[in-house]
Amino acid sequence: MVKMSLDPVQMMSGQVKELKVSPSSNGDTRGTWEEKPVFDQDQLGLTTKPKPVTGRRARKVEGGVFFPKPENAVTIAVSSRVLFRTEREQKVFEQEGVEEYLRYQIEHENEPFEPGPAFPFVKALEAVNTRLRDLYPQSEELFDIVLVTYNHAHVGIRLINTINHHNLFIERFCMTGGSSPIGYLKAWQTNLYLSADADKVREALAEGIAAATMFMPEKRTEVSESQLRVAFDGDAVLFSDESERIFKAHGLDKFFEHERENEDTLLDHGPLKGFLEALGKLQKKFYARGQRLDCPIRTFLVTARSAASSGIRALKTLRAWGLEIDEALFLAGAPKGPMLEKIRPHIYFDDQMFHVEGAAEMGTIAAHVPYGIAQKHNTKKKTAEGK
Repeated sequence: MVKMSLDPVQMMSGQVKELKVSPSSNGDTRGTWEEKPVFDQDQLGLTTKPKPVTGRRARKVEGGVFFPKPENAVTIAVSSRVLFRTEREQKVFEQEGVEEYLRYQIEHENEPFEPGPAFPFVKALEAVNTRLRDLYPQSEELFDIVLVTYNHAHVGIRLINTINHHNLFIERFCMTGGSSPIGYLKAWQTNLYLSADADKVREALAEGIAAATMFMPEKRTEVSESQLRVAFDGDAVLFSDESERIFKAHGLDKFFEHERENEDTLLDHGPLKGFLEALGKLQKKFYARGQRLDCPIRTFLVTARSAASSGIRALKTLRAWGLEIDEALFLAGAPKGPMLEKIRPHIYFDDQMFHVEGAAEMGTIAAHVPYGIAQKHNTKKKTAEGK
């Protein structure tokens, strides 16, 4: 099994705990990772010699950039531990304590962090924004990136310096000083939250916020710098886990029978349906200007369902929702990793650790969505048509 972690001490643990939430929420179960309480330096800045902050921002402003209202933007909240690599700082905290950790951050605030697993995704969001601004200079329908950190504000200088060093256009920060960021995510009308903290991801899902836990694979596949590529699993990610519950409880034959009988019954929504809708909304802005074939956003459905036996219900559901998926891969239980290696997405969302691990083994940045019945089944056996 490939080792994936944002910090050397935060490997996948393989234990799942169930989370009880209200039926109206977006998540209903706990996921699994090492859940030992740690001081989340998620929010410590990275910095390099303060790159000309004023110059960078001035160029952006001269180019017509303004900050959209949350209700108009597609808001992506990322934790500093997924945007940047912070393993060394985590070791300082665990081995030497909080005070030494804070002192270390201040002493190194002119040293930038290296890019983390969410970094290429964020760069691709910015590339899409550049194209959108060219087509619609006054529009607020853009990706808006919010950096979320549990750290205290006085250590944020390193984050700001690092953002300037990497020439990222991130102006919105939430430094919560150790308190939960979930209330702020709701205030931002967040469309997607990416974090290294599985507990906070489950908390966000329970509040109806699309969220996933990110991990760093040992090898990385090169991804496009000009086209945002996002891949989704189907059941318990875009759709509810209704069909997967049938499979887990009664096996493959009953699963096929259930899907055939309900072919014309729409699947209920899953936790990331809203994020796919937000991507589709921005895609249509390019289609309206004749750029369907040159659209800088491309989406993929990568499911272990088979096309003839159970895929038609998924496609009918997406069509009824008014959502377009650019490419749909029905793998009939075949491994997803090799296909994802060819797709080269900036991020792949799946509710099963088995598939997250398989994707990471092939170099894909995969994110775990701790939602649905699969969180009770933490085994590495293949689930064939269960996805």
